[in-house]
Amino acid sequence: MTVEQQTAMTDAETDALLGRRETGVLSLARDDEPYAVPISYGYDASERQFVMRLVSTPGGEKERFLTDSPRVRFVVYEEDGPTYRSVIANGRLELLPRSALTPNHVERFGAAKRPLFEMWDRAKDELDVRLYELDPDELSGRRIDVDDSSD
Repeated sequence: MTVEQQTAMTDAETDALLGRRETGVLSLARDDEPYAVPISYGYDASERQFVMRLVSTPGGEKERFLTDSPRVRFVVYEEDGPTYRSVIANGRLELLPRSALTPNHVERFGAAKRPLFEMWDRAKDELDVRLYELDPDELSGRRIDVDDSSD
């Protein structure tokens, strides 16, 4: 018989998971149409904020969903044997114009993990690269332990 025990993670456990993972799924919506995309991120545990570098193509699907300060949900998860952990962050994604970048921003974006290579169907100068922050108004972690032992 499979027994599942679910518990809320502490802030420290949540921060630890976010610090050791590199990617998550960013979800946006417009009207009744959802959009979700895996992305890499950086996380500042002292501020409990995320930094993200989003690349889109002009007229691309992602660009259609990145309106001014969209509400988003960001999910990070991991599986470690019989233990599953996940963190959900809800809030507004805020564009950081390059003119507003501070040395602190640059340091935090530099710490953000990103793919070692990227492939696009357009030349690099045709891509729209934007920097965003997510300062979640809700941040929660869950841990699920599954005991699959039979008696």
